[in-house]
Amino acid sequence: MAFSTRFTVGFMATICVVCSALVSVAAVTLRDRHQVNALRDRQRNVLVAAGLVERGEKVSEETVAELFEARVKTLVVDLEEGTIDTSIDPTTYDPRRAAQDPEQRRRLAENSAGLVATAPYELVYELTDEDGELDAIVLPVAGRGLWSTLYGYLALEADLVTVRGIAFYEHAETPGLGGEVDSARWRASWKGRRAFDEEGKPVIAVTKGPAPPPEDEPHEVDGLSGATITANGVTGLVRFWLGEEGFGPFLARYAKERGR
Repeated sequence: MAFSTRFTVGFMATICVVCSALVSVAAVTLRDRHQVNALRDRQRNVLVAAGLVERGEKVSEETVAELFEARVKTLVVDLEEGTIDTSIDPTTYDPRRAAQDPEQRRRLAENSAGLVATAPYELVYELTDEDGELDAIVLPVAGRGLWSTLYGYLALEADLVTVRGIAFYEHAETPGLGGEVDSARWRASWKGRRAFDEEGKPVIAVTKGPAPPPEDEPHEVDGLSGATITANGVTGLVRFWLGEEGFGPFLARYAKERGR
């Protein structure tokens, strides 16, 4: 049976429209799913740094979302002013994208984190206990190691001085050497250390070899065997983000407002 040219063209056009619609729907669905996955990963890593979830622990997305909703408030912090900006939606703002945008990013002079620029705003996570009292603050941190930029979170206790935990979620450091930043043993050595000295200067450092107990040496963390450059990088990035170009102004203002 022969088909007219008009029928053939119309049929092909219909097929194209249907296929385009299906591709568009699939693209939107995948994009939305990717955004949800990225959000859950971020929430999980914040909870790991705060010690509410163990790395590698099998916790469902629903549990992560519920725990985050119950215990965590996301703050958008203006790094220049040290203030909380309530006009920006923390669910849609992407600091890493902003840091790469020439129209938005803060250009930096040479610094201990080895960063060229940061976003003008960062997302900070305020954890509360069951009574609604401040339990911890989780700060995003990033900086150069040996082979890569490390991205992670540093959790401070409610006194805003004592470290509760640290968790890196992205890097390309050498497995077994600098990659030991992922090990539970090394991460545990941060707990109970004091990030600042009596004058409020960030002084915490990754030392060489095992660090003494926190009560003997409150500012030193276990070293990374065979990974001096990565260790120095971690020291540099943590001090940077706790300092004046990072969250220093915010932490000072936040502590003053809470009488700490």
